[in-house]
Amino acid sequence: MNTPTPRYTMIAITLHWGIALLIFGGFGLGQYMTELAFSPTKLKLFSWHKWVGVTVFALVMLRVLWRLSHVPPALPPETPVWQRRVAGATHGLLYGLMVLIPLSGWLYSSASGFQTVYFGVLPLPDLLARDEHLAGWLKWAHVSLNNLLAGLVILHVGAALKHQFVDRDGLLWRMLPGRSTTGE
Repeated sequence: MNTPTPRYTMIAITLHWGIALLIFGGFGLGQYMTELAFSPTKLKLFSWHKWVGVTVFALVMLRVLWRLSHVPPALPPETPVWQRRVAGATHGLLYGLMVLIPLSGWLYSSASGFQTVYFGVLPLPDLLARDEHLAGWLKWAHVSLNNLLAGLVILHVGAALKHQFVDRDGLLWRMLPGRSTTGE
């Protein structure tokens, strides 16, 4: 496409890709560590997973503040109304999950009796008292929310690829770092 496409700001692009990388890493780490037998390695990986979650939570809060103060580029006028609605709903759910998942992990950790100590130096307050029954429910919620996020990420990526390779409307270029606005 040769018509210039409005782009996201560099801050929005950096936050988007940084958060995406952390989520992919945290999800993979979560899948891997839960299969391990209890060991010092498993405890270390749980700490790393928590650090990723806290970092995602902090960056998502920055992203939300940025988004509230900076209007994203408009969709092309030819975008059907149903696609606009699905995009809006998907983005809203993605933001909601990026807040709820770290919170559910923190709550699960608290209810399990394991304090979160960010990077091993900053103890975060436990949000709940130790409660094994509640911890089991929170673990289920954390895993379920992550699975829902994985599905939405697949939908999000699929839609971006569809726009790029089928519709050829330049939407993907808006969020790629270091690209011209024409997609060249």
